[in-house]
Amino acid sequence: MKLSALRYLVAFADAGSISRAAERCAISQPTLSVALQNLEAELDASLLDRSLGQPVLTELGQKVVQQTRRALEETALIEQVAKSGKNPLDGVFRLGVIHTIGPYLLPELISSLKQRAPCMTLYIEESMTALLTDFLKSGAIDAAVVALPFALPGMETRALYEEAFRVVVPRDHAWARRKSIAAAELKEENVLVLKAGNCFRDQVLEACPDVSLADGSRHQGHTIGTIRCMVASGYGISVLPASALCGPYATDMIHAIPFEAPEPTRRVGLAWRKGYARAEAIQAICTAVQAINNPSLRCISA
Repeated sequence: MKLSALRYLVAFADAGSISRAAERCAISQPTLSVALQNLEAELDASLLDRSLGQPVLTELGQKVVQQTRRALEETALIEQVAKSGKNPLDGVFRLGVIHTIGPYLLPELISSLKQRAPCMTLYIEESMTALLTDFLKSGAIDAAVVALPFALPGMETRALYEEAFRVVVPRDHAWARRKSIAAAELKEENVLVLKAGNCFRDQVLEACPDVSLADGSRHQGHTIGTIRCMVASGYGISVLPASALCGPYATDMIHAIPFEAPEPTRRVGLAWRKGYARAEAIQAICTAVQAINNPSLRCISA
């Protein structure tokens, strides 16, 4: 059986639909559908139930997916072992990164990495933590930059840096000239947050449990950039990571105010599969992050 068909099956299991799985695999829907049908014919088993229009995995299909994930992990290890005899800092490195970190870390990381591993090309997969976890398990990516803690069997992690949270208000807000804000003060304010399912949203609500959170969509945004623009437009205030408020993202339309001690922070780290053959590549990523000259990132030594 073809490895590509097995990867398509796992993609379908993760995406929940043919269309999203095809998009994730960068192929057409008919191509993916035919590949899955051929796989079923080869196994002489029904992996998908198509009786309701929208295909779903059968009970047998779910068991096959579990075994397929393990097979793909082993295949990825074989590929890594084969490459390990070559220069581990040469070739493509598939790096996942969550949405709330990617735009604020990658430009400096890529530049820093080029100085240390000029022959290693980054392939970037930006997504949510849950999807990056699946990609790590299946071997679709080599490592991922995620918020810690990231406790997952079969994975190793290393802390890279910490960054503080900031209260962000419009420039004409009553707090605009404040030197610091207590987390409890956010209780009576209209606080804009990311939509459910985003780990940074959960971190904000954990750090500021008194936040007055409305369920209406106007109080939520899909990205930090959207939230930042909503604050600048006077829709409310928010809590954002310090890295999203400096450099090209700084603007005089908003003010970023530190929290009073104890200051809420998030810890960011790198996660990869145990036994990953290119240890030098992992070290190069970590070293490149530590070399970044960004005061909002408090690098953590190994």
